Amino acid sequence: MAKMWAGRFSKEEDKAVNDFNKSITFDKKLYKEDIKGSMAHASMLGACSIIPMQDVEKILQGLESILKDLDEGTLAIDMDAEDIHMFIEAELTKRIGDAGKKLHTARSRNDQVALDMNLYVKGSVEEVKEELKNMISVLVDIAEDNLDTIMPGYTHLQRAQPVTFAYYMMAYANMFARDISRLEDLTIRLKMPLGSAALAGTTYPIDREMVAKKLDFSDPYANAMDAVSDRDYVIEFSSDLSMIMMHLSRFAEEVILWTSTEFGYIELDDAYATGSSIMPQKKNPDIAELVRGKTGRVYGNLMSILTVMKGLPLAYDKDMQEDKEALFDSVDTIKACLPIFAAMLSTSTLKVENMKKAAEKGFINATDVADYLAKKGMPFRDAYKCSGQLVAVCINTNNTLNSLPIEEYKKISSLFENDIYETIDLKNCVEKRASQGGPSKKSVIQQIEKIKNIF
Repeated sequence: MAKMWAGRFSKEEDKAVNDFNKSITFDKKLYKEDIKGSMAHASMLGACSIIPMQDVEKILQGLESILKDLDEGTLAIDMDAEDIHMFIEAELTKRIGDAGKKLHTARSRNDQVALDMNLYVKGSVEEVKEELKNMISVLVDIAEDNLDTIMPGYTHLQRAQPVTFAYYMMAYANMFARDISRLEDLTIRLKMPLGSAALAGTTYPIDREMVAKKLDFSDPYANAMDAVSDRDYVIEFSSDLSMIMMHLSRFAEEVILWTSTEFGYIELDDAYATGSSIMPQKKNPDIAELVRGKTGRVYGNLMSILTVMKGLPLAYDKDMQEDKEALFDSVDTIKACLPIFAAMLSTSTLKVENMKKAAEKGFINATDVADYLAKKGMPFRDAYKCSGQLVAVCINTNNTLNSLPIEEYKKISSLFENDIYETIDLKNCVEKRASQGGPSKKSVIQQIEKIKNIF
């Protein structure tokens, strides 16, 4: 395929240079965005009387036929083309003749690729949001089924205070809700770059507002040089995706722990676990481990584009071609991880008795003992010390706070009465934590309803 810039050069490009320079192997992914942008551009050129309307009609029909053929797989992308823009323009010219050569009037590949990437991010944001909403829906369903499932809450990976599995699930639901909020915030900053041309706009009387409206952008970029050199939205999207993977990775670590014999809180469905080639007893949480591992590649993709952009002068530089593969990989990784992780969770079996037994150990109601004394007038720091002394007694006598005789309580403080046992009952410990955002049943139901109302 002859190069579009052939008029300036006396030699053909070396094949090794062509192979090194071209981006068709990965930017072919943008064919829909490229055609959509070209159709809006052509319509504007006609509306502004820059090219004849009969040529616009030919261009639109030609682009629609190319899109249809690419969607149906009846048109193969020429991998010898430098990029998706040149392939589509060459195919259009082949189909409709000289009218196709008019499509590139008043634009450059600089603003064309910037538009394609803005459109790609815009569409991908919506796809990732849908996967996040599905994840939240799964977590809400699990929470609603486990409002009374007592388990230990942890700090420093040590048993800390009693909570419910529903409460735990809603903590992750709120993380993913923030991820959706960040993605929505990103879309506010997406602008329409077409019409910026190479870096300094164009001499043609174009209507950029018309193109922005056709492509569902709030505004065109205010500065043409900024428009073609901006990749903030790629970096921001990559950062948002990294945050999502971080949340997934934390959740994955919990699942890996919970499925171990040492915890035994959940069992994965056979369809969402793997075995060992040598140890027949094994049931491995490979999905969770892979999600945890794939987080590193998404982080790496963010670091890649940040590093590419850190030293680039205005306006467009070829380095920016490196924005695509990394972002495409991150999006594909997220879209693979979210649905399979949600399916793994929704098919898992909770071992409720194991959670309850774990909660009964480890003195996770010790804070409630201190609160009991504080509510009877003892300064909290003194009450804290008394509770710690009781824990030491329990360890020395092989008791729990629930089984320790009242006489032992009274040796520590005369404020203790038999109602201490009701106070430190695990279910009561959870229900008394009724402050907003706490683990009580009423509070968790409020959290569920709030998430439902948002999404």
